[in-house]
Amino acid sequence: MNQYLAITSRGLENLLAEELEQLGASSVKAVNAGVRFRADEKTLYTCCLWSRTASRFILVLSEFAVRDDMDLYLGATAVNWPQYFSENKRIAVDFNGTNREIRNSQYGALKVKDAIVDRFVKADLARPSIDREQPDLRIHMRLSKENGLLGIDMVGSGLHQRGYRTEAGAAPLRETNAAALVKKSGWTFDKPLLDPMCGSGTLLIEAAMMAAQVAPGLKRKRWGFESLKSFKREEWMEVHAEVTFKSKKGPATCNSRFYGFDNDRRVLETAKANARRAGVADLIEFELADAADLTKPEGFEEGVIICNPPYGERLGTTPGLIALYTQLGVQLKTNFKGSIASIYSGSDELLSCLRMRAESTYKLRNGALDCVMKTYQITARGEVTASQEGQPAPVADVAPEFSNRLRKNIKKLEKWAKQQDIECYRLYDADLPDYNVAIDRYADQIVIQEYAPPKSVPEEKARRRLLDVVRATITVTGVNANNVVLKTREKQKGTNQYQKLGEAKRFMQVQEYGVKLEVNLQDYLDTGLFLDHRYTRKMLGENAKGKDFLNLFAYTGTATVHAAVGGARSTTTVDMSKTYLAWAERNMKLNGKVGRQHQYIHADCLKWLSEEKGQYDLIFIDPPTFSNSKRMEDTFDVQRDHIKLMTDLKRMLRPLGEIVFSNNKRHFKMDMEQLDALGLKAQNITNRSIPMDFERNKQIHNCWIITHKEG
Repeated sequence: MNQYLAITSRGLENLLAEELEQLGASSVKAVNAGVRFRADEKTLYTCCLWSRTASRFILVLSEFAVRDDMDLYLGATAVNWPQYFSENKRIAVDFNGTNREIRNSQYGALKVKDAIVDRFVKADLARPSIDREQPDLRIHMRLSKENGLLGIDMVGSGLHQRGYRTEAGAAPLRETNAAALVKKSGWTFDKPLLDPMCGSGTLLIEAAMMAAQVAPGLKRKRWGFESLKSFKREEWMEVHAEVTFKSKKGPATCNSRFYGFDNDRRVLETAKANARRAGVADLIEFELADAADLTKPEGFEEGVIICNPPYGERLGTTPGLIALYTQLGVQLKTNFKGSIASIYSGSDELLSCLRMRAESTYKLRNGALDCVMKTYQITARGEVTASQEGQPAPVADVAPEFSNRLRKNIKKLEKWAKQQDIECYRLYDADLPDYNVAIDRYADQIVIQEYAPPKSVPEEKARRRLLDVVRATITVTGVNANNVVLKTREKQKGTNQYQKLGEAKRFMQVQEYGVKLEVNLQDYLDTGLFLDHRYTRKMLGENAKGKDFLNLFAYTGTATVHAAVGGARSTTTVDMSKTYLAWAERNMKLNGKVGRQHQYIHADCLKWLSEEKGQYDLIFIDPPTFSNSKRMEDTFDVQRDHIKLMTDLKRMLRPLGEIVFSNNKRHFKMDMEQLDALGLKAQNITNRSIPMDFERNKQIHNCWIITHKEG
């Protein structure tokens, strides 16, 4: 009997050990990411065909200490390679692991390859050729600290490649992992199995193959052991024929039932094709349906629900996922009393949105991601009461204190916003210390911005609070979860005032006091519209008629649009970003404001100010608090440099003109003495420039009207 190492994913070792014992292996012992065992050739062939959780079987040839590359070479040379395969076989070396001396796996593979080739040369045999793409044999070397294990891969390509799946969706679940999840789900052959988000069908197909006793390795065309001198063809043919007969007979006698739902018709067609290739198509009913509206199929009584919902990390996906998990929990508790649900996810926080207590937890990585399967027993105690119309009753408030505050704010602000003729306004701004977010409405869309939590709040607690905020916001506002955008905002440490988040261009139009503006809620940290400056823009529009208007640090030009719509004779918009200038020009075109009287200047505003000789009646300037952008010649600090700004602006301001100066620096102090020395005077209009939806934050910005003293 030979010594073998069965390789598997971390977390599957005990499952695989149990499986191998049932298949006839002896001296079975679970090790890290694998199982050691002994078997004769016939038992190995059986294991290769029937194992559902092993990815490879390695014939162990040698184990030796590896302190450096010489130890590695000598250990590999000591193996009598010509005893195992002939020189006409193409080989590849797979090297896994490193240590203090061998820090590169490619270098380790090269040393093993050299040792094998040298051993053939010393035996006066031809050198076996190297073929990384389609070798006849794969040599396996595993290094853990100073312990080396060397052997021959009996399989070839990984055993997760069953042969039935030709296409895979995003982040596909390996067949070996899917089989393990099915085994750990609590499902038995006498119970129906349902996957409400089945995708390409892998979980259901693996389960159906188990119930129908279809061998997962049957469709494999080539095996590594066929290239060994010790290969026993007759025994292999005998085992293969027996397994083939059993696998073909199984589906016809299987009484288990399987149900697969998905809301993507194309993916369902892929699942059906996969099931046909696996030989279990007649056992699975696939149906186009949405998991958010999950209902019990006919004949499904006290069965098992298993699924691997999405758990993406990408910006903007979280609100939709929270809604999905929340609604899935409601549907399970409403429609599947007495059943078991096993949900596999990479996010423990999202699983908490199910609002169910797990009976068991099973950790299993999906590639590089740490994931967990939680199994829930759905009982009458956990059932959601249905309303008289047969619809699920609403879920109790998540974060009730936050929910109540948000409801109160909405009641107060919706009527006000309608009276103001605005579609965009702030609903909540860190009103409660435990829920440190800002929530803004943009027509039928919601933007939730998380402020970085203090270091005293544990990361997990902060994350759960944020998920509660998103769930509560979706419930209270009634906005479709797909129209909720989540962003994380942290204090900017200089550099650019506006941070770009993505390449996509997802724009929408909104209205403000009859002016049309373009916003982007997802691709940039800011949306293109500073809501707290709403009254300032309105004031500029009311005062701009017949005037030459200048907008500095203009961002997306929203102030320019208001001035133009208000009747400005000309507008000049200056910003150092071509992206935002183009955005400003689009905003103007939305309102029919085009022509040579509207100028857009791409420049460093500070440098442009020092050189500009034009004259203006109305100037709006909203500089950053601080900037050290590489595109600016010098650093800028609004407290330190505001008098220098005013010196340049005075030169450009006509005798009866006005400068509207705003900034976001807390505790900003206007240098009134130096301003007076310049011949300018300032009126602080901060209180009347802050709208009602920002009244809790009196320091959101400060705003001044500056004129010539004699004006």
